[in-house]
Amino acid sequence: MNQSHQLLLLSEMEPGQFADSFVLLVCRERATTRDGKPYFRVQFRDHALTATAMIWSDTAWFTDCETNWAEGEFYKVRARYEESKYGPQLDIDRIRPVNKDDAADGFDPGMYYSRSRFSSEDMFAELTGIVHEQITELPLQKLVLDILEQYASQIKTIAAASRNHHSFTGGFLEHVLSVTKTACFLADKYQNYYQQMQPPLNTSLVVAGAVLHDIGKLIELEYRPHGSRYTPAGRLIGHILLGRDLVREHAARIEDLNPETLLRLEHMIVSHQNLPEWGSPIAPHTPEALLVHYADDIDAKFYMMASTLENIPPGNEDEFSGRDNALRRSIFLGLKSPEST
Repeated sequence: MNQSHQLLLLSEMEPGQFADSFVLLVCRERATTRDGKPYFRVQFRDHALTATAMIWSDTAWFTDCETNWAEGEFYKVRARYEESKYGPQLDIDRIRPVNKDDAADGFDPGMYYSRSRFSSEDMFAELTGIVHEQITELPLQKLVLDILEQYASQIKTIAAASRNHHSFTGGFLEHVLSVTKTACFLADKYQNYYQQMQPPLNTSLVVAGAVLHDIGKLIELEYRPHGSRYTPAGRLIGHILLGRDLVREHAARIEDLNPETLLRLEHMIVSHQNLPEWGSPIAPHTPEALLVHYADDIDAKFYMMASTLENIPPGNEDEFSGRDNALRRSIFLGLKSPEST
């Protein structure tokens, strides 16, 4: 590529604009058209925007994409940027891998890895503080703290998912802390509302279940800064059973842990996604499991909606977003002003 073309960040490009840009390839999926012809759906991003390039079998880039392009690698592209109902799109004119000379043009790989807005150290300290304060059953508290301490480095780093919600560095901890804080609020509220429950709502268990509900993702996902992917164990077993097994293994080393407490905690882990089609073999059958399920569900769903609303293009005049989001629905943005109609 020569330097006669404007060099922009992907997120700086306007619809219809043709420019050079440094991008990170984050997803390359092969598929087949209805006519049986292969194609690739390739996603590129910078720190703020992800755009899709469709690489059809009859285009110049198909063979190169099939044999050379790789997820996690940086490229310099010359492309036209467009926005459609399917989201941001790139029509590639030229592409090559980034090289060492590109640093002179401002290429910095650190700009392209998404991470939590919050400090992992601060979030971890807050989470362990909640465990110390809110879990009053000491053997249960010890179980949770032992797991947090043993896997602290991984917990502070990994994403919560490969896509859809909190799929960035530190996303797992951001999600778990948020779920735990919501679960604490719900437990306090409903414990005060329903004081005649037998057995009473166990707030220690609610907190433990919230902290550990996704702990199997430490095994399910292989962390990569450009986008996590599933491990073989993750694909074949899944984080729900992997998490139950991890907790059971650690619990065997905790003296005086009540067997019923462990049973209830395991139930919270295996039921937290509620439905078989979401991955849980059983729905919540205890009040503690019910609260953790809804705390988890609202945090994931609200992230999906909020991230869509945070990425509405400036100057957008549509009343609804597109359906190209994790919720697969159009989100109402507000009525148009009379001046714009």
